[in-house]
Amino acid sequence: MHRGCEDCAVRDRAVCAPLDDAELAALSKLGRRRRLRRGESVVFEGDDNAVCANVLSGVLRVNATTPAGREQTVALLYPADFLGRPYARSSTHSVTALTDAELCVFPRTLFERAIGDCSPLENQLLRRTLDDLDRSRHWMMLLGRKSAGAKVASLLVDMAERLAPGGGAFDLPLTRGEMADVLGLNIETVSRQLTRLARDGVILLRGRRGIALLDSHALGERAEAA
Repeated sequence: MHRGCEDCAVRDRAVCAPLDDAELAALSKLGRRRRLRRGESVVFEGDDNAVCANVLSGVLRVNATTPAGREQTVALLYPADFLGRPYARSSTHSVTALTDAELCVFPRTLFERAIGDCSPLENQLLRRTLDDLDRSRHWMMLLGRKSAGAKVASLLVDMAERLAPGGGAFDLPLTRGEMADVLGLNIETVSRQLTRLARDGVILLRGRRGIALLDSHALGERAEAA
């Protein structure tokens, strides 16, 4: 295994997971690690599409600009997620760190060449793309049909699955205002729904960002409510 991959926390979950040691070593020679501070952007909408990356740690948001000029969050990226659009010349979205984050960054053109030379990488990237499509369809349904309470619960379920898969506590990567932006709600509604979940013993709020899941089953039921 290439030395730069020995301590990778997402080695078994990232797009490079199916690669053998030789394939991984070849890919690793193309990449470099990059640290981002909260609020720092790595991709800008409309700019040249220069990089692809694996998210090693932290949470990032993917933004698009509406015709009215307003930025809208359209996706969140968690550890082991893939960032970038191979074969596209320009970026259609901006990507900004919501927390301090670390990426494994590849020049786009070199990564495209690696895809062509390595069928396991190509197959894994296709599977991840289809998974992202399914997730996007799920969020379209969530935003269009669910109640405010179900939207907030669904977002918490999604965060818990990605940030605390064994259950327990995690820090919200989003402010109340950012959660409202993602869900198409206002900040007062988000705060009210979080307070209700805490009052009902489903979650425990710890300061401004801390969340502990007290009843994961009940949270899941609320997420599935109409």
